[in-house]
Amino acid sequence: MAKRYKVLVGGEWTGDDRPGIEVVNPYDGSVIGVVPEATNEDVDRAIHAAQAGFAEMAALPAHRRSDILERTSELITRDREEIAEIIAREAGKSWKFALAEADRSAETFRFASLEARNAHGELVPMDASPVSAGRFGFHIRTPTGAFGAPAPLNFPLNLVAHKVAPAIAAGNALVLKPATKTPLSSIKLAELMVEAGLPAGALNLVIGSGRTVGNRLVEDDRLAMVTFTGSPPVGVQIKERSGLKRVTLELGSNSPTIIEDDGDVDAAVARCVVGSFANSGQVCISVQRIFVHQRRYREFVDKFVAATQKLKVGDPMDRDCDIGPMISRDELQRAVEWLEEATSLGARLETGGTVVGNCLTPAILSGVTPDMKVVCSEVFAPIVSVIPYETFDQALDMADDSIYGLQAGVYTRDINKAFQAIRRLDVGGVIINDVPTFRVDHMPYGGNKQSGLGREGIRYAMEEMTNIKFVCLNL
Repeated sequence: MAKRYKVLVGGEWTGDDRPGIEVVNPYDGSVIGVVPEATNEDVDRAIHAAQAGFAEMAALPAHRRSDILERTSELITRDREEIAEIIAREAGKSWKFALAEADRSAETFRFASLEARNAHGELVPMDASPVSAGRFGFHIRTPTGAFGAPAPLNFPLNLVAHKVAPAIAAGNALVLKPATKTPLSSIKLAELMVEAGLPAGALNLVIGSGRTVGNRLVEDDRLAMVTFTGSPPVGVQIKERSGLKRVTLELGSNSPTIIEDDGDVDAAVARCVVGSFANSGQVCISVQRIFVHQRRYREFVDKFVAATQKLKVGDPMDRDCDIGPMISRDELQRAVEWLEEATSLGARLETGGTVVGNCLTPAILSGVTPDMKVVCSEVFAPIVSVIPYETFDQALDMADDSIYGLQAGVYTRDINKAFQAIRRLDVGGVIINDVPTFRVDHMPYGGNKQSGLGREGIRYAMEEMTNIKFVCLNL
C-alpha cells in the first residue's frame, strides 16, 4: 500500500485523513505515494498562516535566517541519496541527474545563507542636486510579505529551492504549491527546513490543481507576490489575474546553440548530448535548435548521432541510465505527434524517436523548417533539430527568430563574433563556448520576450522579493 503523506501549514503536519492525489512513478506506473488534495479552506488557512509567519520572519535577524538556510543545506547533503531516489521515482529523472539535483539544491541553500548575511541597500548622493545638498540619503531593502509559489515538475527540488531559499533569506514567508505529479521532493524539503529550525508559518505547503490552489494564490490580495515557473499561456493568465501583486515568471524556451566554423566541434558534441537529452529534454533551457556552419555541418551531425546512440534509455534507478521516461503518457504521445508532424513535412530523423515503454529514445532531426512545432515551440522532450547556415549573421538571425528568449549558446574562438552574439541576441543569457543549458545557481537567470519576467539566482531573486525603502535625513 502506498505511503500517505502530510502537508505543512502553520507549522503543523496535516491532511493524511482526507482524499488524496496519487503520485505515480512515470517509468513503471506504480503508485509511490498519496498526498492530501487541498480544499479552498486549506488554501485560505495556508495564506493566513503565511501572513503570521511573515511577521516573525521579517523580525528575524539576518544571522538567524542565514543559520537556518545553512543548516538546510547541510541536511540536504546528509540525505542526498534519499532525495535522489525521491526525484528519480516521482520525476523519472535518471539517478545521476537526480543526485546532481540534490547537490545543486544544497548549494542553492548555501548561496542563500551567504546572501542573507550580505543583503544591503546603498547610499544616495543627495548633494548631486543643489536642492538636496546638506541632506543624507540611503535606501534599505525590506521583505515583500507573504507570497504564492507554484512550482514546476521538471526540477522538483532545485526549482523549488530557487523560490524558497531567497524568500527566506530576504525575510518573507510563502505558500508553496508543488506540481501535483512531483510533490514528494517538496514535502521532504519542508521536513528538513522544520528540522533546521524554520519558524512556523514561514513555509506552508499545499497540493492541488491550478484551479483550486493556483488561482487562489494568484488572486488573493493577502499575498504580495507570485513567483511562477511554467508555460507561457499560464504565465499570461497569472499576469492578467494577479492585480497589483509583484510577479516573476520563468516560462521556458526553445534554446538555440550556434556552432561557428572555428568552434570546437568535439566539445560542442559532448555538451549538446547532455544539453539536449538530460532529463528527457524536460528542461527549460534544454538545447532544442542547433545551428551549425555548413562547413562543419556533416561532421557535427555524424559525431552527434554517434554520441547520442551510446546513451542508455530505461529505468532511472539504474545507475548507468542516461535517459528516463517522459513525465506522463500524455507528454510522450504529444512528443511523438510532433515528431510525426515534422517528418511528414519533410524533416529527416537522423536517429531515435522510438517509444520504449514510457521512454522516447533521443531524436535528432535534420531538414526542418522554422514553422514546424519542433522548431518554433517548446518541445520539452528529447528531440533536437540541427540546421546548417552560411554566415554568422544568418545564424544569429535564425537563433533570434523566436517568441522565446531565455538563454543561447555560441561556440566560436573569435572574440569579435562572441561579442556580436552578446549584442544581437535578445535573450536573458548568452553562454559562450557552451550550451544554453549551462546554469549555476548564483548567476542571474531569466528570460526576455515570452520566456518571462524577472530574474532568479539567489541575490537577483532577493531583489525581486524585496522593496526599496528610501531614508532621507535633513541635516
